[in-house]
Amino acid sequence: MAIIIRLDVMLAKRKMSVTELAERVGITMANVSILKNGKAKAVRFSTLEALCRVLECQPGDLLEYVEDDDEA
Repeated sequence: MAIIIRLDVMLAKRKMSVTELAERVGITMANVSILKNGKAKAVRFSTLEALCRVLECQPGDLLEYVEDDDEA
């Protein structure tokens, strides 16, 4: 099982930089980059809520479930 974070897609749709998002959400640019690059192991609901508020989207716009090939 894999949860893919589609933050890069939403940033492009909103024409927003990582720097602007980090400032508006109140997290570091490093943490935004970790999320954007799919390296995050967990996401706090408060962070997800802030991302959705700033990006004007739903959690499902940012997260996608993809089944691993070896689990099929």
